[in-house]
Amino acid sequence: MSPKGTNVEIGTVVAELRTLRLRSLETRQRRDRPPKLPSRKVLVGIADGLRAVLFPNRLGLPDLTDESIDYYVGHMLDITLRELMVQVRRELRFTSGSELSDNSDREQAAVITQAFARRLPCVRSLLESDVQAAYEGDPAARSVDEVLVCYPGITAITHYRLAHELHCLGAPLIARMISEIAHASTGIEIHPGAKIGGSFFIDHGTGVVIGETAIIGEHVRLYQAVTLGAKRFPVDEHGALVKGNLRHPIVEDDVVIYAGATILGRITIGRGSTIGGNVWLTRSVPPGSTISQAQTRSEVFEGGAGI
Repeated sequence: MSPKGTNVEIGTVVAELRTLRLRSLETRQRRDRPPKLPSRKVLVGIADGLRAVLFPNRLGLPDLTDESIDYYVGHMLDITLRELMVQVRRELRFTSGSELSDNSDREQAAVITQAFARRLPCVRSLLESDVQAAYEGDPAARSVDEVLVCYPGITAITHYRLAHELHCLGAPLIARMISEIAHASTGIEIHPGAKIGGSFFIDHGTGVVIGETAIIGEHVRLYQAVTLGAKRFPVDEHGALVKGNLRHPIVEDDVVIYAGATILGRITIGRGSTIGGNVWLTRSVPPGSTISQAQTRSEVFEGGAGI
């Protein structure tokens, strides 16, 4: 049978798709039935639940009282961590390539989830500093509450800080998915492997890209369309990209990077420097530098460049 008004034979299309699907599975570790991935839909709820746990008065229920708030936080944390542990276990099974029941992956998922829970107070403290930095750095901000609930930079940073902990604890796939949830809604891409200090402020934010091995100090401010990326992508003897090499910039404390600046490679932006808008920078600069377009020079890139 085919849909009315078309000449497509559904059975033929299904058969061709099955052939392509099986061929793809053969090239990916030859899995006959690959384990399920963590659910993006569930992770959206987990991220929202964790944000409510961290800031219950502003991101939780609207009618919380002093008497009910701790109960709410505890209840939400219990539900969210249980859901998170299921997703972590899915990632562990996917990584190992096994759908078989194994208590070891259950125990490992529990260890990761418990360690993550213990890091939440530290995450909250860092986010407090980020919110305060945004309030102090933007004359349009009328209150820290406005910053928390309205600013896309804070949304992206919140997801990043949660994702970074999971990345460090051994759940990099879930971490990347949580970061990409924020990326989809804010236009800000922060790889969970990046290391970012406190009092971090992204103003406006759309188009900001921060690569996996970037290191950012404290009291750093970025504006929209800033890229902290890689200058080139080395390949191995087989022509495959080398993974995990240190390829992104180091930005020291108290640096401001204005809109559209592109900073590439494992270079260092010295403490207290200011990088002007639309600057293309591929060399380190000493502390206290002020870099404008007139001071930069063109370079020829081979093999591509980007994040």
